[in-house]
Amino acid sequence: MPTFRHLATHFRQYGMKHRTLYILSSMILFWAVFDGIMTYVTPLVITEAGLSKTLMGIIVGTSSIAGALFDFLICRFFKNTYYRRIFFLMFAVCFIYPLILFTAKSFLLYMIAMALWGFYYDLKNFGNFDFVGKYTSKTEHSSSFGVIQVFSSIGYLLAPIICGAVIGEVVDWKPFIMGWVFLLISIMFFLILFFVSKREREEVPHTHDCSCKKTNFFEEFSLWKKIGKSIFPILLLTLALNLVDAFFWTIGPLLAESIATIKQLAGLFMTAYSLPALLVGWIVGYFTIKYGKKMTAYVSFLIGSLLLSFLALFNNPILMILDIFLASIGISMAWPAINGVYADFISEKEKYEKEIEGLEDFYTNIGYIIGPIAAGFMADQLGNSLTFTCLGVFGVIVSLVLIKMTPRKLIITA
Repeated sequence: MPTFRHLATHFRQYGMKHRTLYILSSMILFWAVFDGIMTYVTPLVITEAGLSKTLMGIIVGTSSIAGALFDFLICRFFKNTYYRRIFFLMFAVCFIYPLILFTAKSFLLYMIAMALWGFYYDLKNFGNFDFVGKYTSKTEHSSSFGVIQVFSSIGYLLAPIICGAVIGEVVDWKPFIMGWVFLLISIMFFLILFFVSKREREEVPHTHDCSCKKTNFFEEFSLWKKIGKSIFPILLLTLALNLVDAFFWTIGPLLAESIATIKQLAGLFMTAYSLPALLVGWIVGYFTIKYGKKMTAYVSFLIGSLLLSFLALFNNPILMILDIFLASIGISMAWPAINGVYADFISEKEKYEKEIEGLEDFYTNIGYIIGPIAAGFMADQLGNSLTFTCLGVFGVIVSLVLIKMTPRKLIITA
């Protein structure tokens, strides 16, 4: 995950040459605050409507299924993906989503809201891809996406703090109004981007490459199976990391809002989880060079999970937040380390780049489908704090298994 260090390096290298990229990133920052607010309040709204945490988890999990479905549909119906058109549609859906979520009282309406959630998130990704493809050279793509990710992370960092400050005993209209305010600011940056980018260069028709190479389904499945078997330990950690992230964003707001003694500071719980991702970039490189990317990812995830497993032992909210922060440092270090492993695989086997990226995305989606469902069910059965403790124990077991089973060198044999 890109960090402040990446942002500083990018600005030193490209300066104001990437002015339009910085405008887009500002747009994404305020959009991320909006989406972060919606992400925070969604489990609260659903459970306050009388639905169980198990049903809430099932509802939230369907957003990833809907997102995967829209991935397929967008590729077939949006043959020419112009970022202006995509972002315009994204903002329209974003505006509708809070209306349905706030007024929904039935399981079906919540499912519709989740479908919209998955849809607008996919539109955001497609718009980003199209913009970066049009306005930066191929050699600048990775760094440009890193800048966008930093701004996005800042938005998701701020959202829980805002929610914690405005949410009272129940979720009323206030967080939704705040969400729309930040969405309007994001739209303002979109309008600036529209005119500035149009003035800077004339766009040429650009076709987003949604389609995969024409291969027989069974041949492609066989290739996925062979590559997946070769890199399974890395895929398993990818699934575990996304499972942890899904648990936090599904149950975290419920636990935060249940800590009555710090009601106005409840957002710090999720902020403590999000903040380390922006800080670890300054130190993770030292460990990957000294101990290797895979071992750094495994051990850091082990330490983070071990710390997380202690959460149910604390009753003091300050100690709980501190424990989450320290656990998140370890978990956050595993993300850039494991992404580095994927980059190594792609560098070594460029002809399998699409398959490797597809497998990584597949296991990511599995984590975000299973995660909310499992989190909701466990929270109903065990309570919020104990659910995180069990999640930590799960992470410890996965880490130890990976450390034991992973060979020193993973070789793709497809």
